[in-house]
Amino acid sequence: MLKLASTTAPAWVERALAGLDDVLLDHAHCEKKAAGVPMRLIFQYPEHAFLMAPLAALAREELAHFEEVLAWLGRRGLRFARQRPSPYAGRLRAIVREEDPERLLDVLLCSAVIEARSCERLTLLAEALPDPDLARFYDGLRKAEARHHGVYVDLACELVGREAVAARLPEVTAHEAEVLTRAPSDPRLHN
Repeated sequence: MLKLASTTAPAWVERALAGLDDVLLDHAHCEKKAAGVPMRLIFQYPEHAFLMAPLAALAREELAHFEEVLAWLGRRGLRFARQRPSPYAGRLRAIVREEDPERLLDVLLCSAVIEARSCERLTLLAEALPDPDLARFYDGLRKAEARHHGVYVDLACELVGREAVAARLPEVTAHEAEVLTRAPSDPRLHN
């Protein structure tokens, strides 16, 4: 797994379990946004043919996860609804530089870090949930998130090479750790 610069505190798990319905709703929104990122990149960077097939596959899988989380909301008698966006991704993307190829590199690495954090937190949820079916669901998603962050890192390496990725990635993960220190304590996947 991608090395994050911080680990999630046990208090997050307690808040997530206490506000599981809110976490599920937030998770649905996260999957929806996760499907949009690769689609935006496909439209923004058509000159990078190496991005097209992996990003299209990623968008389809994220949409499938969105549908699965919607089904879990339904099982719990909940409806998908608007939710005040978490500041996490916006604050994380403040590190993105303005000019390409650095801009694309940073977007890919921010996406990789988001997937890695999701992987970590879905693992924690899978281990702590009292509902064995929901725990299995999150364990399965955890594996997908691990794969997704690998896709983003591999694409970044193809764009600029492994050395450039190895140099930039610690800066992005350190920034993400700082973003989490300022995150609200709402029960959300990335707060």
